[in-house]
Amino acid sequence: MELVLDKVDHKIIQHLLQDGRSSFSSIAKDVNLTDVAIKKRVERLKRKGVISAITADLNLKVLGYENPIFVQIRSEISKNKELIKRLKEFDYIIELHQVLGEYNLLAKLVVPNLSLAEKFIEKLGVLDGVLDIKTLVILSELKKTNSLPIFSLQKKL
Repeated sequence: MELVLDKVDHKIIQHLLQDGRSSFSSIAKDVNLTDVAIKKRVERLKRKGVISAITADLNLKVLGYENPIFVQIRSEISKNKELIKRLKEFDYIIELHQVLGEYNLLAKLVVPNLSLAEKFIEKLGVLDGVLDIKTLVILSELKKTNSLPIFSLQKKL
């Protein structure tokens, strides 16, 4: 059963995506409801899994990290479970995804410098179950949005 969101839910989500610290009262003013009603709606969106967390969006450069590096990993399917467990243990891997295609895992790394990245990627390449890896170093971020596509609102309402 698909969860149906109304216009108010979408406005609440947009507010929280733009600024996770938006107060319920400021959102309430925008949508002509009480802050209590907004609080209840946010709690419902959390219970339903629409909102999994409200987090800070860190500027990694300011914190001394290089641009993210994506590592595509082609692995032996029979060893995937143990390999995934090992990959999850590495602090430099901030995201790990199972994907379709020639490479079946995608890891997003953040490291303080490229020489460390080289050593770490070599370490990944010799893990049991890794057949091949490819790396993609982000040069610059061209688009990052904290909003929903407009068509999602039009489709649902």
